[in-house]
Amino acid sequence: MSRRHVYPGSCHCGNVTVRLESERTPAELGLRADNCSFCVRHHGRYTSDPAGELHLAVRDEALLSRYRFGTRTAEFLICRECGVFVAAYMREPPVGVVNVHALDARADFLACPLQVADLDHESLEARLARRRARWTPVRWFSTGAGEAPP
Repeated sequence: MSRRHVYPGSCHCGNVTVRLESERTPAELGLRADNCSFCVRHHGRYTSDPAGELHLAVRDEALLSRYRFGTRTAEFLICRECGVFVAAYMREPPVGVVNVHALDARADFLACPLQVADLDHESLEARLARRRARWTPVRWFSTGAGEAPP
């Protein structure tokens, strides 16, 4: 299915690429942040579309860090070559959220009002439900070793 808006992006060296496809504009998708220690230290700013689709590709998987912390329910995809944090990904169900700093259209997203969420007291069940409801379905995840299931 072809989407009206396609938002490509990547890490600095191009090892990790992302493509968010959506019917929505940056203003409609919005810009989010949260107060977890990882996101604060990485200055994460996020967008997602539960009605869209997310495509992730990694040229050299040896240069990909799949960092997990806290509840260990999501992988934070960071390029080991250039250090850029591109997206967070949850395997079951396969959904993800994009760090808009990795998108080519970052300026359009960063111009949106920032919504900051306090996740300190969120239960594990609430966290997983929020991700399933708000994150973007991952339709394709390709690694240097070939296409992997999302």
